[in-house]
Amino acid sequence: MKNILENDKGNSPPVNKRDFTTGLVPVHLMRLTGFMMVGLISVMGANLIEAIYIGRVGTQALAALSFTFPLIMLFQGISMGLAVGASSVVARTLGAGNREQGKLLITHCILLVSGLVLIACIAAYHYVDVFFRLLGADNTVLPLAVEYIHIWIYGLPFFTIAMVGSTLMRAAGDAVTPGYLMTVGSLLHVAISPIFIFGYFGAPKMGLAGAAVGFVLARSVSFLMYSYVIWIKDKLLVFKLTGFFSSCRAILHVGLPAMASNMIQPLSMSIITRLLAGHGSVVVAGFGVASRIESVAVIVIVSQSMSIAPFIGQNWGAGLYERVTKGINIANTAAVIWGIVAYTALFFLARPIISMINEDQDVIDAAVTYLRIVPLCIGFMGILMNSSSCFNALGQPMPPLVLTILQMIVIQIPLAILGNYLWGYTGIFLAAAGTISLLGVIAWFWLKHALNAAMDKAGHLK
Repeated sequence: MKNILENDKGNSPPVNKRDFTTGLVPVHLMRLTGFMMVGLISVMGANLIEAIYIGRVGTQALAALSFTFPLIMLFQGISMGLAVGASSVVARTLGAGNREQGKLLITHCILLVSGLVLIACIAAYHYVDVFFRLLGADNTVLPLAVEYIHIWIYGLPFFTIAMVGSTLMRAAGDAVTPGYLMTVGSLLHVAISPIFIFGYFGAPKMGLAGAAVGFVLARSVSFLMYSYVIWIKDKLLVFKLTGFFSSCRAILHVGLPAMASNMIQPLSMSIITRLLAGHGSVVVAGFGVASRIESVAVIVIVSQSMSIAPFIGQNWGAGLYERVTKGINIANTAAVIWGIVAYTALFFLARPIISMINEDQDVIDAAVTYLRIVPLCIGFMGILMNSSSCFNALGQPMPPLVLTILQMIVIQIPLAILGNYLWGYTGIFLAAAGTISLLGVIAWFWLKHALNAAMDKAGHLK
């Protein structure tokens, strides 16, 4: 693999597929999305298979796993927020032709993320039981969830650094390698976890805790693979602290609002989980199963939203504003089309899929209700996610933060409380679908206005 930050020679246009400022826009977007999708399918598929494993352990174990989701999302939100900030700066820096500064930004971002994640892990380890009690975990589920997280947390630094490294590699134009590495890591996770869950090959039978052991071992190997590619093969690291604080300021300009957005989401999810817990562990378990199934369905739009950022960043840094507009329009159209397809499939396949995971009829009913309501908003979710990614790529982090606050706090939680009062957990699911649909429309108009204003300011509006 050729060094992805190798300087171009002469004035000839770059022919490297990792340069998004030339070539057909749809081809770049499909290539970026396709390889990202492969990686995310493997990750989401591994999560779904893990849920199947845990479902065979028992409903209580499945409910305990569901209680861990908000905390896991919180951890991932911290690291990914910083990665978004760094990738925004890196992509625009590379688009402007400053290769060495791009390497330095990548190095400093990894150092920053490593330090913050380690601090978060230490704090969470000692207070995780308090967190789960606040979510409504009872005395049966609580020890299972605590044991899982106490083991899982040892693999978190490896997972987050690999995840951040993947984002930065895409910002530097490498659409292929992150997808491969994510797939290998997920396959390892699926292969290792059942050994410790069910006690195969002489290993101890650990139940839910065994899934955490599988996560730690698999993600440790993934970390080594990412380290090799980033450090040895692609030579993306420059071990210099020169300009570290300047890099941190540039990263945090976008990263802090992105991190705040990512942290608001699991906090909001915690409140939603608390509302659902009032209907019993079976509803929480059903919600957890349905969420994992839905996550597989939304892989396309998630891949797309993550992939469009480096494309937008590089082209904006190069001053190619028409390519930016074209890329956004293609992405939003694709999101709407996929939303229709995904909802139709989930509506008819929800019950047979869920029955494969858990046989408890109450769990199945709750999960089916979720999958026949919430996925209605998948197309709008895609527009919302695309818009947020584009704002961050342009170095405008406040609109995504405002959209997240509107979605998670101002609109969804009050509607969920009202819906829960009127229609039980069905009302909570209706609130989620309605909120995301509304915010998708708002985000589309907001981004369109912001792009026109930015191009007008730059003197390129025709």
